[in-house]
Amino acid sequence: MVKVNLKGNVREYESGTTVDGIARSIGAGLAKAACAGKLNGKVVDLRTPVTEDCELQILTFDDAEGKKTYWHTTAHIMAQAVKKLFPDAGFAIGPAIENGFYYDFDLPRTLTPDDLQAIETEMKKIIKEDLPLERFELAPDDAIALMEKEHQKYKVELIREHAGKGEKISFYRQGDYTDLCAGPHLMSTGKVKAVKLTNCTGAYWRANAKNKMLQRVYGISFPKASELENYLHMLDEAKKRDHRKLGRELDLFDIYEEGPGFPFFLPKGMILRNQLENFWREEHTKHGYEEIRTPIILSEELWHRSGHWDHYKDNMYTTKIDGADYAIKPMNCPGGMLVYKRKLHSYRDLPERLAELGLVHRHELSGTLHGLMRVRCFTQDDAHIFMTPDQVESEILGVMDLIDSFYKVFGFDYSLELSTRPENSMGTDEQWEMATNALIQALKKNGRPYEINEGDGAFYGPKIDFHLRDSLGRTWQCGTIQLDFQMPERFDLTYTGEDGEKHRPVMLHRVIFGSIERFIAILTEHYAGAFPMWLAPVQVKILPISDATMDYAKKLQEKLQSASLRVEVDTRNEKIGYKIREAQLQKIPYMLIVGEKEMQNGTVSVRSRKGGSLGTMKPEPFIEKAVAEVKNKTAD
Repeated sequence: MVKVNLKGNVREYESGTTVDGIARSIGAGLAKAACAGKLNGKVVDLRTPVTEDCELQILTFDDAEGKKTYWHTTAHIMAQAVKKLFPDAGFAIGPAIENGFYYDFDLPRTLTPDDLQAIETEMKKIIKEDLPLERFELAPDDAIALMEKEHQKYKVELIREHAGKGEKISFYRQGDYTDLCAGPHLMSTGKVKAVKLTNCTGAYWRANAKNKMLQRVYGISFPKASELENYLHMLDEAKKRDHRKLGRELDLFDIYEEGPGFPFFLPKGMILRNQLENFWREEHTKHGYEEIRTPIILSEELWHRSGHWDHYKDNMYTTKIDGADYAIKPMNCPGGMLVYKRKLHSYRDLPERLAELGLVHRHELSGTLHGLMRVRCFTQDDAHIFMTPDQVESEILGVMDLIDSFYKVFGFDYSLELSTRPENSMGTDEQWEMATNALIQALKKNGRPYEINEGDGAFYGPKIDFHLRDSLGRTWQCGTIQLDFQMPERFDLTYTGEDGEKHRPVMLHRVIFGSIERFIAILTEHYAGAFPMWLAPVQVKILPISDATMDYAKKLQEKLQSASLRVEVDTRNEKIGYKIREAQLQKIPYMLIVGEKEMQNGTVSVRSRKGGSLGTMKPEPFIEKAVAEVKNKTAD
């Protein structure tokens, strides 16, 4: 017998009982909803036998790992459907992603919208058949033979990579379809209830432009049809909020053929950007940061010293100056190291908090570029904090509080994620354990729940990521805190301790916005372009009804501008109804309508973007109200 701790409830089971069997013993409802298990903190397949005392959690679609299992199984259902419709198809990989799943196919022709509909129809048939998914393992040679028999060259390539490790290769079979896969998976295809294929794009095999271009089909699935309907509604709303569309309509930013991945900020977009940067500077000054700026181009040797060259060179742009090799910086941190090292430090000087709005360049494949969300040059709101070991916890908590205060201003809720050591990393086990434990202790003191993302830390240290949730319920990874013992060592950074001896400082990397460009894209979609008063490029639009009131409108403009409000006058010879509609399309927070009556009485007729008509008032009370909204950063 084995003892299984299920959220504090300990039960005994026969050794070898599967996770699915345990779920069934608890109740039919849980068995029906189960997607995977978490056995002693590790996600496992429902088919996994429990052979020793353990802690077990049954994962459902409501859990992030359960959702991934659900979507991974749906990807296999899609692959089986493609095989039925295209018997000679080549199959690459088909993972679950943040919102759904995809599968990469090598097909004889380009898929059409009708093809996607046919695949979806075939998927529904497979789901209705309720085919069991059976897991089995083969020795590497047998696994290769199986996939060669199926003419699946991409699978053979993947198997050969694992063959040298001597481990068995796992597969999942459903009906007449067998796929190379580590799992986990649902017990049968019938567990999937509602499915929709959403898009088809090109994707190079293994993201290498030298390899063949495959066809990547995206999809989504849910346990209830109503959840799918809600998701599709959200997608429709997201299309309306697409920052690329709104950026052009509101004349904020754009990207041109002459510079793919290199955004242009237009006058109104610069106002928005400058407001964000001014807010950033004000808050950082209050919290004891000093602002620096480091060069965009630095010697290649520096990037070898920092370790970026070994871990990041494929994403770096390089150049030659006077016959020597240089690189355009993809990150700001090495420059921050040089700034710290410029002078001697005492323990009394620490912590030293250096902040930088630094422009960086990274080479991204053309197929991955997406408006301001994925660009080739962007500004990171970096800060590097140098501290003594006993200051680590308080500094992490201070950064967490600062990030929290930033996100509250924009109305964002967020979740936390701890990412641990990746395979490709620098440093000793002892350093990584020390750094990871420091972040865990800070997270526990902070008190907010957090998830663990195994193996997704930076190459120099573990990190805490902040995932924002926008008004449509989508999540975006923006803020991050990275604890680093490696860079201070590589750059031989020191400080003099109380004992008069040289010591190595500990360093934090952190960002709040992440990238100014990407954060603006997120804000544009979050607010659907209707930015709150303090961010709006044009805060007030004055709409004269006729030429006779134009001089009065101009005087009003001067009065509002003297109160530091951003104001425009619509001088066009158009009807007032047209002017109002135009101002609404431009998402102006306030419209001041002035006719002869308002001019004679020295008043304005006020309309708000959200509340409609606010009646007639003197300019002074309106200015007081508007200025207070800007000062308090009031949400619309």
